[in-house]
Amino acid sequence: MKQVIVVRKDLKMGKGKLASQVSHASLTSALLTKEKKARWFKEWWNKGQAKIVLRVDSLEELMSLKKKADELNLINTLIQDKGLTQLEEGTTTCLAIGPAPDNIIDKVTGKLKLL
Repeated sequence: MKQVIVVRKDLKMGKGKLASQVSHASLTSALLTKEKKARWFKEWWNKGQAKIVLRVDSLEELMSLKKKADELNLINTLIQDKGLTQLEEGTTTCLAIGPAPDNIIDKVTGKLKLL
């Protein structure tokens, strides 16, 4: 069981902004999974809450991953910035998928590189 957060590298976010966006994504997706697929959430929680952060180069690539995750019925969350600091309001920064079984998430993100 793992959760994957995919970050847009083309935005060139500062380290603090990037950490904040990844945190928003992780928490939001985890809570949705707890609500909708409680068994997956419990197994992930009890096994140490594995999280993998990966990268893409564009919004288009991120949206393609979301489409694949939706097709596989994986809980996922797109994060859009509030526009208070580095980015314009509504900028899509990252996508969290899961927590879910590794083999299902890997069908979506298995070829991506680590952040």
